[in-house]
Amino acid sequence: MIDSSELLAMDEAHLASLIKYHNRKYWVEADPEISDEEYDLLVRRLEELNPDHPLLSQVNAPIVASSGKVVHRDPMLSLDKAYSLDALLEWVAKYARSGQEIFLVQPKYDGVSAIWSGEVLATRGDGETGENITDKVPLIELEHPSGTFPLETFRGQARGEIVIRGDDFKTLYAGIRNKNGRLYKNSRNAVAGIMGLKNIALMKLQHAKLTFVDYSLHSWETSSRDFRADWPSLLEKVESLPYPMDGVVVKLKDEAYSRSLGTTAHHPRGQIAFKFSGVRQKSRLLSVVWSFGKTALTPVAEIEPVDISGTTIRHVSLHNLQNILDRDIQIGDTVTVERAGDVIPYIVESEPGESRKSCVIEHCPSCGAALVRDLPELRCVNPDCPETRLMRLLAAVRNIGIERLGEPNLRRMTAVLGVKTLRDIFNLTVSDLRKLEGFQELSANNLYREIQAARNVPDWQLLASLNIKGIGPTLAKSILRNHTLSELEALNSEQLAEIDGIGPERAGVIESELRSRKEEIDSLISCVNLRSTKNGGTSGKPTICFTGKMPEKRSWYEKLAMDHGYEPVDSVTGSLSLLVSAGEDAGSSKAQKAAKLGVRTVSLEEWLSSLKSEKSPESSSGDGDLFSGRNV
Repeated sequence: MIDSSELLAMDEAHLASLIKYHNRKYWVEADPEISDEEYDLLVRRLEELNPDHPLLSQVNAPIVASSGKVVHRDPMLSLDKAYSLDALLEWVAKYARSGQEIFLVQPKYDGVSAIWSGEVLATRGDGETGENITDKVPLIELEHPSGTFPLETFRGQARGEIVIRGDDFKTLYAGIRNKNGRLYKNSRNAVAGIMGLKNIALMKLQHAKLTFVDYSLHSWETSSRDFRADWPSLLEKVESLPYPMDGVVVKLKDEAYSRSLGTTAHHPRGQIAFKFSGVRQKSRLLSVVWSFGKTALTPVAEIEPVDISGTTIRHVSLHNLQNILDRDIQIGDTVTVERAGDVIPYIVESEPGESRKSCVIEHCPSCGAALVRDLPELRCVNPDCPETRLMRLLAAVRNIGIERLGEPNLRRMTAVLGVKTLRDIFNLTVSDLRKLEGFQELSANNLYREIQAARNVPDWQLLASLNIKGIGPTLAKSILRNHTLSELEALNSEQLAEIDGIGPERAGVIESELRSRKEEIDSLISCVNLRSTKNGGTSGKPTICFTGKMPEKRSWYEKLAMDHGYEPVDSVTGSLSLLVSAGEDAGSSKAQKAAKLGVRTVSLEEWLSSLKSEKSPESSSGDGDLFSGRNV
C-alpha cells in the first residue's frame, strides 16, 4: 500500500520512474504489484507537480508487441478526470449553458484504447501516434452499433476499447494459459499479456477471444438539471454491462458546442472521465441469499446500506463458495466494501462480529436436495430441481436468440403452460401465449414470431444452447467446422479429445452429456431448421446473405428465405447467390466484397417484392430475375 506521507515526499522524477516501472509490470509482465487505485494516486500526484509532464499523455498506454507506428488522422486525446461526484457536478455546471443542456453518459472501459481504420488497428499511444497491432485482429470481435462481427470483416472506422467480456473470461479463459503456462489472474492481465505477444499462434490455438467495443455502443442521456437525481440509475445501467470498467465518461451531446470549447494539450474540454477511485466503506453483513445460475449457486450479501460514489449499496456479490471460505465471511461480520475497477461493488475484507453465523447453506433452497461443494462452486446436482432447470432453460433461450423471453415470462410459462424444454417453447401457439399474465394479442404475436424465427438456427448456436459444461459459442463453432451434430453424438471421449479446443479433461464430460441427453437433443433437432457449419453449410441450394439494419430480426428474414428455397449464410464468398441489403448499407464491408466478387446485390424491398411472385429460386432464370444468382 502506498503511504500518503511517502507520496507527498516524492519528487517529479521519482514519480515518473515509479509510473514507468508499474506500466511495465502491468503491460509487459502481466504481474502488477499495486492496485489500479494506487496507480491512479501516483498519476494524480504527478499531475499536481507538473500537469504538462510528457508521461501523462502515455498513462495507461499499453506496452505492446507491434509492427510499427501509426499516426492518427484525428488525435485520440486522454480525458480530464473527476474523482468525486461533487467534482463531476462542478464540471457539468461549468459547461452547461442552461438546465436543459444534455450530457451523454457512457462506460469507461478498462482495456486498451484503439482505433480501426477498416484495415489497420492501432493503439491510442500518446494520442497522436499509436502502435500497429493489426496482427491481433484475428482474435477480435467487434461490438458496434451496426452489429457484432469479426473485426477483420468490418470495413468502416471504429474507435473503442479492446477488452475481455466478463462472461468470456469466466468461460473461455478458465482454461487459457499465457506463454509461461499460467492462467491469467483477471481480464485486464489477459488483455495486457496478449497485447504483448509477438506471435498470437498460442492464443489462436486456445480459442482466445478479445472484444473491441465501440465507444458509441452504450450511451444514456441526462440533463444538467437532472444529473444528480439520475446519477444512481445511470450507474446501475453501466453496472449491468458485461465489460471490465473503471468509471464512466460524461460528454456534451452537442458536438459542435463541444468542439468549440477546444482542447488542452492533454484532453478535450467537452468530455470528462469519472473514475471509481476505490472508495471504501464499512458495513455489517445482515444475510446472504443464494441465487441460481445455470450451473451453480451464487451468494449475494445483504448489508446495512452505505453510500459509495454517489449511489447507495445494499447488496454485494460474494462471487462463490470458495471466496466465502477463504475470507471466513459470516453473518454478523463487519465487512469493508469497495467499488473500484469494475463497477460492481465487492467485499475487500471481513472482521469477525460479536455474534457470528455461517452463511453457507447445506440444502438447495428450491428442491431441498443436499448441495455439493464442487469448489470453487456450490452446486445442486438434482436433475429435477425446478430452479436449476429454469436457469438452464433461460440460458438456452438466450443462446438460441429469443430476446423477448426474459426470466419473469419464462417463470410464467413453466408455471402456467408446463414448459420444461426448448422444444416445449417452440411448440407453443399464440393462444398459449395469451394465457400468460400481461400478454395481449399484439405482444403474444410478437413473441410467437420471434420464437418461430429462432427455429432457423446454425448448428453451433443449438450446441451452445445445450448448456454442456465448457461449450460456449466459440468452442461450439470450432467443433462443428469439422463435425455435424449427429457425428458429434457418435464420437467417444478419445475422439472428442482430439478435437481442437476440447482436450482430455473436457472430453469425458461432453461424451457423458451427449449420450445421456441423446433423446432430448434428437427431439430438439427434429423441430428446428439447422444450418450446418461443416463445409460452410453447403446444401446445394442457392445461398443468400443479409446485411444492414432491418425492420425485423435478421432470423425472421432468414426463415422467410428458407421457406422460399434458399440457404442463409453469414458471409459473402464468390459462391454466394444473392446479397440482400437493407437501408443505407451500400458501403458496408459485405456490399463492397460482393461488388468485387460479382455477387448480385438487391435491396430488401426488391427482394420482398420478388417473393410475391412465389417463384422457386431453383426454377427461376434470366438476367433480370432476382433469383438468378450471380451476375455474369
